[in-house]
Amino acid sequence: MQHQHLALQGLVRLRCWGVGVLCCVLGWSSSALAASPVPSPSPAPSSSCPALLQRTFLRLQDEKPQSLCQYRGQVLLVVNTASYCGFTSQYEGLEQLYRQYQSRGLVVLGFPSNDFGEQEPGSNAQIAAFCSNTFDVKFPMFAKSSVSGAAANPLFQDLARITGSKPMWNFHKYLIGRDGRAVDYFNSLTGPDNSRLIKAVQAELDKKAP
Repeated sequence: MQHQHLALQGLVRLRCWGVGVLCCVLGWSSSALAASPVPSPSPAPSSSCPALLQRTFLRLQDEKPQSLCQYRGQVLLVVNTASYCGFTSQYEGLEQLYRQYQSRGLVVLGFPSNDFGEQEPGSNAQIAAFCSNTFDVKFPMFAKSSVSGAAANPLFQDLARITGSKPMWNFHKYLIGRDGRAVDYFNSLTGPDNSRLIKAVQAELDKKAP
């Protein structure tokens, strides 16, 4: 029995020595062989976010931060909204436009503001309930902010500077192309069903993302 035990130990050592030789030949270390790590693929580099979209705003419904970079490569219609305005019914048209072209890459972004005529006096929760219950709004909405003058949020400051047109009232609209550049604007009198606005949206949707 003792001879058999010694023979078995010798066999185990021989096998271990053989594996060690193989590791040296292949350039492996014994610790690397024991761990057998599976290399993870390197993550693909993400597309760069256009400067205009490098903004984070609180969502209207839950006031959680949301980056606009998630909309890169899409066509955006940015609108400052209000619940008690003569143009408030445009919510319906904006939602229809969003649903019609969403599959092609259109996103409507709503920014409630109390800047004009104090026609958005409610809290974020009240505005969210109004938009949902009255117009069944599904397009993204953000927390109430200023969109005019020195106190305007950074996105609207840039849009006004780039286009040369600042909101003069509620439901001013900016069109941003797939490349993240502001390409057009429409005043409050131009509704979502306006033919010029629709043609401009369609033209941007026909372009490929950079």
